[in-house]
Amino acid sequence: MFRIGDRVIHRRNNYDLGVFNGDIGVIQDIDNIDLTCTVAFFPDYRLVYYKQTDIMELDLAYAITIHKSQGSEFEVVIIPILTQHFKMLFRNLIYTGITRAKKLAVFVGTRRAMAMAVKNQDISKRQTALQELLMN
Repeated sequence: MFRIGDRVIHRRNNYDLGVFNGDIGVIQDIDNIDLTCTVAFFPDYRLVYYKQTDIMELDLAYAITIHKSQGSEFEVVIIPILTQHFKMLFRNLIYTGITRAKKLAVFVGTRRAMAMAVKNQDISKRQTALQELLMN
């Protein structure tokens, strides 16, 4: 599944390992007998040892969604923006994508799709129980 040198993203909070949703690292070592691996996570290259059951929390991270990238930054971000994805063309998604880039954000798509996204503000009501939880 993974090879040494692969970039991976951790998909959920794992307090036992000290790794959290969206953390990105590089596979440093793989033990095919014990089915374990070691990952060096950015930015400090801390090493995390994954047992077989924990490995299922990793995905390849060469290309990830804007949603998965929240909380992370990258040197370069490439954002496809096409009218075929009209259900995802929202101003806040474009903003989130741009703010992930440290040096360069590249849009690949059409001007029409970009205009649709900039004009389209996501006004859908969030479904949370936060207010009720805070009142208790």
